[in-house]
Amino acid sequence: MKSYMLDLNSIERVKGFVTAIEGFEGYFDLASGRYVIDAKSIMGIFSMDLSKQVEFRILETNDKITEVEAAIAPYLVQE
Repeated sequence: MKSYMLDLNSIERVKGFVTAIEGFEGYFDLASGRYVIDAKSIMGIFSMDLSKQVEFRILETNDKITEVEAAIAPYLVQE
């Protein structure tokens, strides 16, 4: 499993993220505290507290990790 911290603090960022990730096959989660949802579920994402960073988890995928990382790059937390 690989994980990344994301900033999805606007409707546009959520829509862009879901569009980017739904093209990949596999299992992807978003987590905030103990709350975990399917990363491809736009309704699930909007049920989260998006004022905070969320953790994106790649649980399993048939695609190359580097391709998934490139797709989520615009949403990564900038440190």
